[in-house]
Amino acid sequence: MAHNPYPARPGLMAAGTALLIFLSGAAALAYPIDGFEQTGIRRLVHAQKVIDKTEKGTPLPPGALLATDQVQLRMRSTPFHLTGTSDPVDPVLQNKITALFPNLDESYSLAVMDITPGKAIKLALWQPQRRFALGSVGKLAIAAGLFTELKTLFPDDFEKRRKMMKTRMVTAGPWIETDHHNVPVYDPSTGRYESRPIRQGDRFSLYEWADHMISASANAAASTLWKEAVLMRRFGNAYPPSLEQEKAFFASTPKSQLGDMAAAVVNGPLLALGITPQEFHLGSFFTAAGKRIIPGEGDSNGSPMGLMKYLLAMEQGLICDPWSSLEIKRLMYSTARRIRYASSPVLGSAAVFFKSGSLYRCVAEPGFTCKKYMGNKDNYMNSVAIVEHPDGRIYMVALMTNVLKKNSAVDHQTLATRIEAIMKQGQ
Repeated sequence: MAHNPYPARPGLMAAGTALLIFLSGAAALAYPIDGFEQTGIRRLVHAQKVIDKTEKGTPLPPGALLATDQVQLRMRSTPFHLTGTSDPVDPVLQNKITALFPNLDESYSLAVMDITPGKAIKLALWQPQRRFALGSVGKLAIAAGLFTELKTLFPDDFEKRRKMMKTRMVTAGPWIETDHHNVPVYDPSTGRYESRPIRQGDRFSLYEWADHMISASANAAASTLWKEAVLMRRFGNAYPPSLEQEKAFFASTPKSQLGDMAAAVVNGPLLALGITPQEFHLGSFFTAAGKRIIPGEGDSNGSPMGLMKYLLAMEQGLICDPWSSLEIKRLMYSTARRIRYASSPVLGSAAVFFKSGSLYRCVAEPGFTCKKYMGNKDNYMNSVAIVEHPDGRIYMVALMTNVLKKNSAVDHQTLATRIEAIMKQGQ
């Protein structure tokens, strides 16, 4: 297990710098659609009406229609551990995966693990320890931190944790500035549905903020939820504080102490899983306003191995505890338009648990025009996916790339198609 440098309370962070930086993660809505009663996530009511054809909307692929109780952890009784240094690969699967890469950009890095029940686990790796800027994939660390703090508040009462997630309403404030990501906003009382960026004064439950953070990949939601997890750490059983208490805490606490507390909240749970800072580390908030209030401790970086360790721990019920791991997995369940890796047509009948993110940076270059997802300085595009087929096949993928001046979304989709063919052959 990795040494945890984050104490239960504070240390020091250093602020990060940037060129022209764009952090993004396209929307791909999550959580099982029948989950409204459990979670209070209002956009699920609209999604159900689209399925029932009482409201207009985009039809969902068959793999997006699982009920809440059909989403389960798949490795709770499987004592498998990734070391990150001497993990045994399956030679047949490894040869097939290796054959994918001669004609791809040298930055492609990948970890694939077949966890089909009743069969031996199979692992294949390609540059698994290569480090990349995380982009929005790093929001999974906030999810782990949030549920860890909830467990501290209610160690033995899952229903109290769920009630807090469902009933704690948080008003959008300065932490959301500035974010361009659209989120689904639905009012069941009026039937009004819109897709737009989060605005000052919007009110969402913790469950809805988490849904916006993971499924719509909203940076505003990520910073707001991270802030709430810090407040849980600070106020303990007195959470939630009043708005006046919250403002006083952030105004009176030294920046270095705030920074250390924030780092401990999101990185401590990763270290507790044996994920090293080189493999997965969240360095700073996702909005400029968040960074001003709580300074970061550097860049957010990770590797396919670190992300695979996260997925494995989740499937084993080890991210905080089985209840928390399962809720994170349900929040990752894709129940709308699929993007990038998850958009491969061959995955249409499969349930896909997915998080994607990107970060691109541009510098002045003669004849070059900076475009979305086409940076010439950095152009990171990362995805994690768990694919569960109706025939029982299950595998996990962590993919990270940095292909300059090119939107790699189609290439990721193509790679998903080719990996699916390999995994199907292995059965």
